[in-house]
Amino acid sequence: MGERRPRLAGKVAIVTGAGSSGPGTGTGNATAILFAREGASVLLVDQSAERAEQTLATIQQQGGEASVYAADITQAPDCQAMVEAARDRYGGLHVLMNNVGILGYGTVVDVTEETWDRVFEVNLKSMMLTSKFAVPAIIESGGGAIINISSTEALRASSSAVTPYNASKAGIIGLTNAMAAHHGRDNIRVNCIAPGFLYTPMVAPLLTEESRESRRQASLLGTEGTAWDVAWAAVFLASDESRWITGIVLPVEAGLLTSTPLPTLNYESSDSGNKP
Repeated sequence: MGERRPRLAGKVAIVTGAGSSGPGTGTGNATAILFAREGASVLLVDQSAERAEQTLATIQQQGGEASVYAADITQAPDCQAMVEAARDRYGGLHVLMNNVGILGYGTVVDVTEETWDRVFEVNLKSMMLTSKFAVPAIIESGGGAIINISSTEALRASSSAVTPYNASKAGIIGLTNAMAAHHGRDNIRVNCIAPGFLYTPMVAPLLTEESRESRRQASLLGTEGTAWDVAWAAVFLASDESRWITGIVLPVEAGLLTSTPLPTLNYESSDSGNKP
Protein backbone atom coordinates (compact mmCIF):
# COMPACT_ATOMS: atom_id res chain seq x y z
CA MET A 1 0.00 0.00 0.00
CA GLY A 2 1.36 3.41 -1.01
CA GLU A 3 1.73 6.49 1.12
CA ARG A 4 -1.57 8.17 2.03
CA ARG A 5 -2.39 11.24 -0.02
CA PRO A 6 -3.24 14.27 2.12
CA ARG A 7 -7.00 14.81 2.22
CA LEU A 8 -6.82 18.47 1.17
CA ALA A 9 -3.91 18.25 -1.26
CA GLY A 10 -4.03 20.98 -3.88
CA LYS A 11 -6.70 23.01 -2.10
CA VAL A 12 -6.49 26.63 -1.00
CA ALA A 13 -8.32 27.49 2.23
CA ILE A 14 -9.17 30.59 4.21
CA VAL A 15 -9.68 30.19 7.95
CA THR A 16 -11.05 33.21 9.79
CA GLY A 17 -10.22 33.65 13.45
CA ALA A 18 -7.10 31.57 12.85
CA GLY A 19 -5.38 32.71 16.02
CA SER A 20 -6.19 31.72 19.60
CA SER A 21 -7.78 34.33 21.85
CA GLY A 22 -5.74 33.15 24.82
CA PRO A 23 -3.50 30.34 26.06
CA GLY A 24 -4.42 27.01 24.50
CA THR A 25 -5.92 26.00 21.17
CA GLY A 26 -9.03 27.56 19.65
CA THR A 27 -11.15 26.10 16.86
CA GLY A 28 -9.72 28.38 14.18
CA ASN A 29 -6.17 27.68 15.30
CA ALA A 30 -6.74 23.89 15.33
CA THR A 31 -8.57 23.88 11.99
CA ALA A 32 -5.86 25.87 10.24
CA ILE A 33 -3.19 23.51 11.55
CA LEU A 34 -5.07 20.41 10.37
CA PHE A 35 -5.94 21.93 7.00
CA ALA A 36 -2.24 22.60 6.40
CA ARG A 37 -1.26 19.18 7.73
CA GLU A 38 -3.69 17.65 5.22
CA GLY A 39 -2.05 19.46 2.32
CA ALA A 40 -3.99 22.74 1.94
CA SER A 41 -2.38 26.14 1.48
CA VAL A 42 -4.00 28.19 4.23
CA LEU A 43 -4.58 31.93 4.56
CA LEU A 44 -4.65 32.62 8.29
CA VAL A 45 -7.06 35.49 8.79
CA ASP A 46 -7.34 37.22 12.14
CA GLN A 47 -7.88 40.74 13.39
CA SER A 48 -4.67 40.24 15.35
CA ALA A 49 -1.73 39.40 13.13
CA GLU A 50 0.24 38.47 16.25
CA ARG A 51 -2.24 35.72 17.18
CA ALA A 52 -2.21 34.36 13.63
CA GLU A 53 1.61 34.39 13.59
CA GLN A 54 1.58 31.88 16.44
CA THR A 55 -0.57 29.55 14.33
CA LEU A 56 1.73 30.10 11.37
CA ALA A 57 4.77 29.11 13.45
CA THR A 58 3.16 25.77 14.32
CA ILE A 59 2.23 25.09 10.69
CA GLN A 60 5.73 25.93 9.46
CA GLN A 61 7.28 23.68 12.11
CA GLN A 62 5.19 20.85 10.67
CA GLY A 63 6.21 21.62 7.09
CA GLY A 64 2.88 23.10 6.02
CA GLU A 65 2.07 26.03 3.73
CA ALA A 66 0.35 29.08 5.21
CA SER A 67 0.55 32.84 5.55
CA VAL A 68 -1.02 35.52 7.73
CA TYR A 69 -3.56 38.12 6.69
CA ALA A 70 -4.82 40.72 9.19
CA ALA A 71 -8.44 41.76 8.57
CA ASP A 72 -11.59 42.97 10.25
CA ILE A 73 -14.14 40.68 8.63
CA THR A 74 -17.07 42.84 9.70
CA GLN A 75 -15.90 45.24 6.98
CA ALA A 76 -16.60 44.48 3.30
CA PRO A 77 -13.34 45.97 1.92
CA ASP A 78 -11.31 43.76 4.27
CA CYS A 79 -13.26 40.67 3.20
CA GLN A 80 -12.76 41.44 -0.48
CA ALA A 81 -9.04 42.06 0.03
CA MET A 82 -8.76 38.83 2.05
CA VAL A 83 -10.10 36.75 -0.85
CA GLU A 84 -7.87 38.58 -3.32
CA ALA A 85 -4.88 37.81 -1.09
CA ALA A 86 -5.67 34.07 -1.16
CA ARG A 87 -5.93 34.14 -4.94
CA ASP A 88 -2.76 36.18 -5.38
CA ARG A 89 -0.68 34.06 -3.01
CA TYR A 90 -1.97 30.59 -3.87
CA GLY A 91 -3.72 30.84 -7.23
CA GLY A 92 -7.34 30.30 -6.22
CA LEU A 93 -9.74 29.43 -3.42
CA HIS A 94 -11.52 26.16 -2.61
CA VAL A 95 -12.44 26.27 1.08
CA LEU A 96 -13.75 28.98 3.41
CA MET A 97 -13.95 28.25 7.13
CA ASN A 98 -16.14 30.89 8.83
CA ASN A 99 -15.03 30.57 12.42
CA VAL A 100 -15.16 34.00 14.10
CA GLY A 101 -17.60 34.43 16.98
CA ILE A 102 -18.06 36.28 20.26
CA LEU A 103 -20.33 35.87 23.26
CA GLY A 104 -23.01 38.37 24.19
CA TYR A 105 -24.90 38.43 27.46
CA GLY A 106 -28.46 39.19 28.47
CA THR A 107 -32.04 38.05 28.13
CA VAL A 108 -34.34 39.90 25.73
CA VAL A 109 -35.31 42.06 28.71
CA ASP A 110 -31.88 43.26 29.76
CA VAL A 111 -29.63 42.93 26.68
CA THR A 112 -28.46 46.28 25.34
CA GLU A 113 -28.96 47.23 21.73
CA GLU A 114 -25.23 47.83 21.47
CA THR A 115 -24.46 44.27 22.57
CA TRP A 116 -27.13 42.79 20.30
CA ASP A 117 -25.88 44.67 17.25
CA ARG A 118 -22.23 43.90 17.92
CA VAL A 119 -22.82 40.15 18.37
CA PHE A 120 -24.83 39.96 15.15
CA GLU A 121 -22.21 42.00 13.32
CA VAL A 122 -19.36 39.71 14.37
CA ASN A 123 -21.14 36.35 14.40
CA LEU A 124 -23.49 36.60 11.43
CA LYS A 125 -22.84 39.62 9.23
CA SER A 126 -19.17 38.70 8.96
CA MET A 127 -20.06 35.30 7.47
CA MET A 128 -22.27 36.96 4.88
CA LEU A 129 -19.47 39.35 3.93
CA THR A 130 -16.72 36.74 3.71
CA SER A 131 -18.99 34.50 1.64
CA LYS A 132 -20.04 37.37 -0.64
CA PHE A 133 -16.49 37.58 -1.97
CA ALA A 134 -15.42 33.96 -1.47
CA VAL A 135 -18.24 32.37 -3.48
CA PRO A 136 -17.22 33.88 -6.86
CA ALA A 137 -13.59 32.92 -6.21
CA ILE A 138 -14.54 29.34 -5.32
CA ILE A 139 -16.68 29.10 -8.47
CA GLU A 140 -13.72 30.34 -10.54
CA SER A 141 -11.54 27.65 -8.96
CA GLY A 142 -13.97 24.89 -9.95
CA GLY A 143 -15.96 24.56 -6.73
CA GLY A 144 -15.34 23.68 -3.14
CA ALA A 145 -16.74 23.99 0.36
CA ILE A 146 -17.82 26.59 2.90
CA ILE A 147 -18.02 25.63 6.57
CA ASN A 148 -19.84 27.87 9.06
CA ILE A 149 -19.43 27.48 12.81
CA SER A 150 -22.70 27.70 14.75
CA SER A 151 -23.34 26.21 18.22
CA THR A 152 -25.60 23.80 20.05
CA GLU A 153 -26.84 26.99 21.74
CA ALA A 154 -28.69 27.64 18.46
CA LEU A 155 -30.59 24.36 18.83
CA ARG A 156 -31.18 24.11 22.59
CA ALA A 157 -30.65 27.07 24.88
CA SER A 158 -28.77 26.57 28.13
CA SER A 159 -29.55 28.28 31.40
CA SER A 160 -26.91 30.92 30.61
CA ALA A 161 -28.42 34.25 29.58
CA VAL A 162 -26.65 34.66 26.23
CA THR A 163 -29.67 35.46 24.06
CA PRO A 164 -27.85 37.48 21.38
CA TYR A 165 -25.37 34.61 21.02
CA ASN A 166 -28.21 32.05 20.76
CA ALA A 167 -30.01 34.08 18.12
CA SER A 168 -26.93 34.88 16.04
CA LYS A 169 -25.85 31.25 16.02
CA ALA A 170 -29.35 30.22 14.91
CA GLY A 171 -29.05 32.77 12.12
CA ILE A 172 -25.89 31.01 10.95
CA ILE A 173 -27.92 27.83 10.41
CA GLY A 174 -30.42 29.77 8.28
CA LEU A 175 -27.58 31.36 6.34
CA THR A 176 -26.04 27.93 5.75
CA ASN A 177 -29.31 26.53 4.40
CA ALA A 178 -29.80 29.47 2.04
CA MET A 179 -26.23 29.35 0.74
CA ALA A 180 -26.40 25.59 0.20
CA ALA A 181 -29.61 26.02 -1.81
CA HIS A 182 -28.35 28.93 -3.88
CA HIS A 183 -24.86 27.69 -4.70
CA GLY A 184 -25.15 23.92 -4.95
CA ARG A 185 -25.27 24.09 -8.75
CA ASP A 186 -22.11 26.18 -8.57
CA ASN A 187 -20.43 23.08 -7.13
CA ILE A 188 -20.14 24.67 -3.71
CA ARG A 189 -21.12 22.65 -0.66
CA VAL A 190 -22.13 24.70 2.39
CA ASN A 191 -22.37 23.04 5.77
CA CYS A 192 -22.49 24.03 9.41
CA ILE A 193 -20.83 22.64 12.53
CA ALA A 194 -22.59 23.05 15.88
CA PRO A 195 -20.04 22.54 18.65
CA GLY A 196 -21.17 21.64 22.13
CA PHE A 197 -19.40 22.29 25.42
CA LEU A 198 -15.82 22.64 24.24
CA TYR A 199 -13.01 23.76 26.49
CA THR A 200 -11.27 26.49 24.51
CA PRO A 201 -9.48 29.77 25.24
CA MET A 202 -12.74 31.67 24.69
CA VAL A 203 -14.61 29.95 27.52
CA ALA A 204 -11.76 29.01 29.85
CA PRO A 205 -11.74 32.35 31.72
CA LEU A 206 -15.49 32.04 32.34
CA LEU A 207 -15.42 28.64 34.03
CA THR A 208 -14.70 27.41 37.50
CA GLU A 209 -13.50 23.86 38.04
CA GLU A 210 -17.03 23.00 39.19
CA SER A 211 -18.77 24.45 36.13
CA ARG A 212 -16.21 22.87 33.82
CA GLU A 213 -16.95 19.48 35.37
CA SER A 214 -20.71 20.04 35.06
CA ARG A 215 -20.30 20.76 31.34
CA ARG A 216 -18.24 17.61 30.93
CA GLN A 217 -20.86 15.49 32.64
CA ALA A 218 -23.74 16.94 30.60
CA SER A 219 -22.97 14.87 27.50
CA LEU A 220 -23.71 11.20 26.92
CA LEU A 221 -20.02 10.36 26.61
CA GLY A 222 -19.10 12.26 29.77
CA THR A 223 -15.95 13.58 28.14
CA GLU A 224 -14.75 17.11 27.44
CA GLY A 225 -14.59 18.44 23.89
CA THR A 226 -11.64 20.32 22.49
CA ALA A 227 -11.02 22.49 19.45
CA TRP A 228 -9.48 19.49 17.70
CA ASP A 229 -12.85 17.70 17.67
CA VAL A 230 -14.33 20.54 15.63
CA ALA A 231 -11.22 20.80 13.47
CA TRP A 232 -11.40 17.15 12.40
CA ALA A 233 -15.05 17.59 11.49
CA ALA A 234 -14.07 20.62 9.41
CA VAL A 235 -11.40 18.59 7.59
CA PHE A 236 -14.05 16.05 6.60
CA LEU A 237 -16.47 18.72 5.37
CA ALA A 238 -13.71 20.48 3.45
CA SER A 239 -12.49 17.30 1.78
CA ASP A 240 -13.82 15.39 -1.21
CA GLU A 241 -14.90 12.67 1.23
CA SER A 242 -18.02 14.78 1.85
CA ARG A 243 -18.66 15.42 -1.88
CA TRP A 244 -22.37 14.49 -1.52
CA ILE A 245 -23.08 16.38 1.69
CA THR A 246 -24.44 19.92 1.75
CA GLY A 247 -26.87 21.98 3.81
CA ILE A 248 -26.38 19.98 7.01
CA VAL A 249 -25.85 20.96 10.64
CA LEU A 250 -23.27 18.61 12.12
CA PRO A 251 -23.39 18.56 15.93
CA VAL A 252 -19.99 17.93 17.49
CA GLU A 253 -21.11 17.59 21.08
CA ALA A 254 -20.71 14.08 22.52
CA GLY A 255 -24.47 13.46 22.42
CA LEU A 256 -25.46 16.58 24.34
CA LEU A 257 -28.58 17.13 22.22
CA THR A 258 -29.71 13.51 22.23
CA SER A 259 -31.11 13.23 25.74
CA THR A 260 -32.23 15.53 28.53
CA PRO A 261 -29.59 15.23 31.29
CA LEU A 262 -30.91 12.90 34.00
CA PRO A 263 -30.09 15.20 36.92
CA THR A 264 -32.79 17.58 35.65
CA LEU A 265 -35.50 14.92 35.99
CA ASN A 266 -37.29 14.28 39.26
CA TYR A 267 -38.98 10.89 38.98
CA GLU A 268 -40.92 9.75 42.02
CA SER A 269 -41.17 6.08 42.87
CA SER A 270 -44.62 4.51 42.64
CA ASP A 271 -46.22 1.41 44.10
CA SER A 272 -46.64 -0.09 40.64
CA GLY A 273 -42.96 0.17 39.95
CA ASN A 274 -43.66 1.79 36.60
CA LYS A 275 -41.60 4.79 35.64
CA PRO A 276 -41.81 6.91 32.51
